Amino acid sequence: MPSLLNPIPTAKAGVSLGLRQNWQQFSLLVAVNAFVGSMVGMERVVLPLIAEQEFGIVSRAAILSFIVTFGLTKALANVAAGRLSDHAGRKRILIAGWLLALPLPPLIFYAPTWQWIVAANILLGLNQGLCWSTTVIMKIDLVGPKNRGLAMGLNEAAGYLAVSLAALGSGYLATSLTLRAVPLYIGGLSAAAGLFLSVAFVRESLHHVHHEVTAHFTNAAKLPFWSVFCLTSWKNRALFAVSQAGMINNLNDGMAWGLFPLYFASRGLSLREISILGALYPAFWGVTQLGTGALSDRLGRKWLIASGMVLQGVSILALVFTSGFTEWAVCAALLGVGTAMVYPVLLAAIGDVARPEWRASSVGVYRLWRDGGYALGAVVAGTLADRLGMLWAIAAVGCLTFFSGAVVAFVMYETHPTKGPG
Repeated sequence: MPSLLNPIPTAKAGVSLGLRQNWQQFSLLVAVNAFVGSMVGMERVVLPLIAEQEFGIVSRAAILSFIVTFGLTKALANVAAGRLSDHAGRKRILIAGWLLALPLPPLIFYAPTWQWIVAANILLGLNQGLCWSTTVIMKIDLVGPKNRGLAMGLNEAAGYLAVSLAALGSGYLATSLTLRAVPLYIGGLSAAAGLFLSVAFVRESLHHVHHEVTAHFTNAAKLPFWSVFCLTSWKNRALFAVSQAGMINNLNDGMAWGLFPLYFASRGLSLREISILGALYPAFWGVTQLGTGALSDRLGRKWLIASGMVLQGVSILALVFTSGFTEWAVCAALLGVGTAMVYPVLLAAIGDVARPEWRASSVGVYRLWRDGGYALGAVVAGTLADRLGMLWAIAAVGCLTFFSGAVVAFVMYETHPTKGPG
């Protein structure tokens, strides 16, 4: 039995790379990631309303503090997941993430103060960082260089369709149950199911990493973590562009998560209407990713990312200048499409540039910056909303997202192995 400090044995007969060759494990990991997504979706509509209606919190910054806790914890957990999975194995990290999720639903249900819920979201951040990162890494391991964009599209589609369904379901359940009972039911079922599948059926994928290295590379390229951190963060301009785009993407998602339900409620929409709008954005995000990931395998990564960030910025700004459920629904749908053009393609670009030996660590560093955007978005949006109003906060985030797309257009080079730099 390998220790936590040493990698599991990687030499294994009969290992092959490819989506078709590994479709059973790949499909299982897609299902596991759907349960990971539903853990976030259960909070997207009800938690801001719990803060306002049950605890009487007026400050937007205070309400969004649960996203700050979540984002910081998830960002750090991403780094740990990438590094530890190279040493302890992917499956162990996945199981650890699910074990940490089990106490979250009852903690939300029984929390005596809002601060308890903010603290409980540390567990959600750990669950998302460990489980989502690991499922991403394992899918990249299984498929190899070919169809990497398609693989990431399927992974992210499953996760964010689950976010959408859980958000929609939580809004409808909240009309017949209490707001706090919703996470208890949806979160409890999701955590139990994800843990069972991970323990009983998921298999280790480090063997596939070893196979890819021996089949496609003639020399080892292990790097110390600090070197990987520097390459991913700023030394490689493609990875820098990807990291900043991921951060701004989740900055606007953190704003949408925290402010959109409050903004729509302030404009007189019902809980069911708010839940539909809250579900539309991740629904279009999830469904469209089925095509955008595969499209990036044919057209390349750079311009899908750049145009997707611009579309997100325009959609957020359009929401500021429109009024009414139908208009906001269109804005939410377009925001989802723009996000789908970016999200799986960013991960595919990381896989293009990073070598298999340090790819998991690079994914972890990228996700550190990306999910740090949740915390930054909550702080920026909450502070601006308290000082200038929610409309100004939403507009500022839209402008920042547009600018991020311009950075990708001018800084990033094309990473797809058959498309060449551009």
